[in-house]
Parts: sequence; C-alpha cells; structure tokens
Amino acid sequence: MGIQRRFLPPIGWLTALEAVIRLGSVTAAADELNLTQGAVSRQIAKLEDQLGVALFLRVKKRLKPTPQGRAYAATIREAMAAITNATVNLATNPEGGTLELAILPSFGTHWLAPRLPDFHARHPGISLNLSTRMALFDFSQSRFHAAIHFGRDPWPATRSLALMDERALPVLAPGLLAGSSDAISDAISGAPGELTLLTLETRPRAWQHWFAAMGSVAPQRPRMRFDQYATLLQATVAGLGAALLPDFIAEPEIAAGRLVRLGDGQTVSLGTYSLVWPQAHEDYPPLRALRDWMAELPFGLNDKAANPPWL
Repeated sequence: MGIQRRFLPPIGWLTALEAVIRLGSVTAAADELNLTQGAVSRQIAKLEDQLGVALFLRVKKRLKPTPQGRAYAATIREAMAAITNATVNLATNPEGGTLELAILPSFGTHWLAPRLPDFHARHPGISLNLSTRMALFDFSQSRFHAAIHFGRDPWPATRSLALMDERALPVLAPGLLAGSSDAISDAISGAPGELTLLTLETRPRAWQHWFAAMGSVAPQRPRMRFDQYATLLQATVAGLGAALLPDFIAEPEIAAGRLVRLGDGQTVSLGTYSLVWPQAHEDYPPLRALRDWMAELPFGLNDKAANPPWL
C-alpha cells in the first residue's frame, strides 16, 4: 500500500510542531528554524486544521501543548531522526551503507575487534561504527541499528542472535602463590587467608556459581568490586586478588605469564552474549550482513550456524 498523502503533512509544518514542543516556545522555535514567529504559528495552525485535532491550547497568547500534541510530536521526532540518519548514512557511504553498533567494552576489545578484519574483507563497502553502551536503551531514540547484549534482560520489540557463552575461569597473579603452597587449596576449600576475591558489578554472584560448580560453598573472604573488566583485569595482574575472568580475556594473559589459573582452572558459564536489533531494522542490508557473518563464526554457540537462531 502506498503512502496516503492526505495523512502526510508538509515537513515544514511537522518541523515547526516538533521545535515548539521541544523548545517550549514559538520564539525559540522561530530562532532555531530561522523563521518569524508568525510563520511558525501559521504552520502549526495549518497542521491543526489538516488533522482536525487541537495540538495546543492558547493561554494568554502562549501555546500550551495538549497531551495529543505531545504524543504526536514524540512520534514525529522519531520519524525525523530516522530520516536524518538514513540521509547521513547514504551521503557518507552510498555504495555499502553504514552500521551503528553498540558494544560492551571488554567484549568489543577482546573478542569482536580481533575478528573485524574478516568482516571488512568480506564487506568492504560497509562502514561499521562502534560505540560503547553499558545499559539497555531505546533503539527508537538512538542512532544504533544493533547492539551487543549480555544476559537475559528484556529488550522490547527486538530480535536476537546468541553468539557465545561467557566462560569465566579463576585466575590470579603468579606472585600471589609465592611462599604459600596452600594458597590454591585454601582458596578452594574456604580456609582462612588473605586472598581477596575480586568481582564485577554486573556479575555479583559469579564466585558463588564457580564454587557451586566445584561442589563447595563460596568462602567468606575479603572482596572488591569493579564496574568494568578492564579495571578488574589490571587489578588482578597487579596482584590484588583472584578474579573470575572470561576465557577470551584471561587466556592471553595466562599465555603471557601475567596470570595463572586457580586450582584446576575449571570454568563456569555466567551468561550469554547476543547480537540484538530492533524489528524495524530487520532487513537493513548492513545489519543482515553483520548478522550472517556472526552466525558463521566458529566460536561458542555459532557451531550450529547452519540453522541461525533468528530463522
């Protein structure tokens, strides 16, 4: 079905509405749009006439948005943002398109970035822009086409592709073992000692899960909490205590001799990383290219790439 143009007001009228409601006055909107106050007021009046709905109340020569006006302006703002982003993407990369991806910092640094050269070799026309986002956000209010997400927090109106489990293993600096042959067994058994257990804010029960997998209960030991894996990693390398780190972060440090495994180094799954995207962007070509590429990666949950989870 084509666009019914009688329901598509002129862009100038919509721009005037959005600006007045966002800025709070006709004067401010007129300054931003480089129009006279009278021109802005006339555009809003024409829009109300076409819609047959009052978008503002006239109170002492001032415009006060009605609930219907605020709701309509919010929808118009989303549509205008989508048009703006589409125009910028087309102008900056007319051949392949642009993909805005929100990433988690440690996953992006240690897992995704080393694999991106392969993606660019396969899709040289796509400009992939990465930005860090630690929490859920509203796709309709952002420029992002997709995001890397950890865990099972609800994200409305989205679809997802499971990428890999976060397999965490216990590590500590080699120097912490010096002069204490019982340090590892003490840590596992829960015997008294000075070994501090380092934790991540978003994985508060990680050590409980690991000790449960070992068939024991997490000991009552001094603990320190960090908000990012990057800081937690550096603190562990510096000898501050023992940490549970994802294998893709810990293993290069172990190979370099900066960390050692605690005990037998048994791993525990703390959750799943996923690629998440809004249903509205489902068929956006750059997103489909990234999604297909990630489904083919021979890592973690992608071993069954012949049947991608979104099908």
